[in-house]
Amino acid sequence: MEKQEKVMLGLKMATDPRWVNVVEKNIAEILTDHAWCEQKAATNAITNIVKFSEFPDVVDTMTRIALEEMEHFQMVCERIKERNLVLGPERRDPYVRDLAKFIKTGGNHKYQLVSALLFAAMIEARSCERFRILSENIKDESLKEFYYELMVSEAGHYTAFIKLAKKHGEGIDVDKKWQEFLDYEASLMEKYGKEESIHG
Repeated sequence: MEKQEKVMLGLKMATDPRWVNVVEKNIAEILTDHAWCEQKAATNAITNIVKFSEFPDVVDTMTRIALEEMEHFQMVCERIKERNLVLGPERRDPYVRDLAKFIKTGGNHKYQLVSALLFAAMIEARSCERFRILSENIKDESLKEFYYELMVSEAGHYTAFIKLAKKHGEGIDVDKKWQEFLDYEASLMEKYGKEESIHG
């Protein structure tokens, strides 16, 4: 599965499975962080609707994804309540902040669209990879199943973003841009995978 996943997602640096050991020491923190990741993903999709409203297929896809991400947010909150925990304050995401440094500003509107789509695709790819690790290694059986379901959903979001980027990337070498982004993301991963957060 891992080899197949890396081919599908293109990620060049795998998360050390021992990251789950860190996560299991603080389930409350990983669930709170995860909930806020879902909320931010929904917000990003809505932002893309506003910025790229002249593309009907982008609006349709982003609307669907925003709704699904908020459904995921609700699902994580339910897991939090089941454990008699509470949703903590919003968490920052240094990984996403570091990813954003790769995205160049400027360019025409289609270039900005492609950049936004690849940015979203990268976050979904790494989230999907982390969910797979949790689904295979976490001891909590209910969370195993939960994260498997989310892994499948995130893979679908990743695919949707990549397809849209290629569709609207006329005059842009989308494959080259994506490979360069994958190289950059791999260079970041040396400092991540050590904290009880989805991307940490």
